Amino acid sequence: MPETLFPADHPALARLRGSDGGRAWLERLPALVEEARTAWALRIDPPFLRGSCSWTAPVRRADGEPAVLKIVWPHREARGEAAALRLWDGDGAVQLLAHAPERHTLLLERCLPGTELGAHEGQSAEERLLAACAVLRRLWEKGRHTGGTDLGGVERLPDVAEEWADLVEERAGRLRPEVDTGVFAHGARLLRQLPRTASEPTLLHGDFNPGNLLAAARAPWLAIDAKPMLGDPAYDPWPLITQLGDPYAGPRPPRLLTARTRLAAEALGIDVGRVRAWALARHVEALLWAWEDSTPAEHAQQLARARLLADLAEV
Repeated sequence: MPETLFPADHPALARLRGSDGGRAWLERLPALVEEARTAWALRIDPPFLRGSCSWTAPVRRADGEPAVLKIVWPHREARGEAAALRLWDGDGAVQLLAHAPERHTLLLERCLPGTELGAHEGQSAEERLLAACAVLRRLWEKGRHTGGTDLGGVERLPDVAEEWADLVEERAGRLRPEVDTGVFAHGARLLRQLPRTASEPTLLHGDFNPGNLLAAARAPWLAIDAKPMLGDPAYDPWPLITQLGDPYAGPRPPRLLTARTRLAAEALGIDVGRVRAWALARHVEALLWAWEDSTPAEHAQQLARARLLADLAEV
């Protein structure tokens, strides 16, 4: 297998070398690629240099059609991706062309030109936000009608968020008296309450950020890299609001965040208060994961943002 398929600067390969489980998977990766190449008669080009938990590469099938080969390092968040793609069936997301679950390998529709929404020029952040919300509504609508679809591997957001709340409380406890952990208590409370009070749960994308929406030939934008869960739709839009242009970089972050959350909520047909509450809950959960690898200045910045979000959520 050519070395060009496993470059040293690949972000996922570099990250996974840091753990025993990751190194064991990396040792198997060339064989997994070869098995997929043989089973599906693929011509494989050098991989995309993106992602943190999978190896993906552009390929050609035997008939010359382009596709993407994705081989996933086995982890919890990836278990339901194939089931979600089957349910969506190309409506707002890439098509699943083939799946080898025993090898954690997927063959996917390739998006061409494949420009990420976050890198798309010629539209304002608000215009791109509305375009993304249109895709998200399609995913949710399909996700409300699961019928007899096997969603094995897709977890329930209430169960996952309960675990996150426990972790937030445990980690916040270890930070005392280093920081005022009141905002973490609010985040943990919301992680427990919000999933249980959703009026119309659906199949969530789970990681709906601007890098996971690609320009395609058959649709303006298609979603990739789902980490699906079943739960409250208001969970999904927050990454779009903060990652389509930096709302904290301008002179009035509260005003911009207020406007963007309202714009997204109206476009999605959901309650803006729940969007803002999930913003705080998700920020707190992410903050504590990254705390040990951050500097004191970054701690102060992220805590200030958490307090801003708490004010917007009125908690």
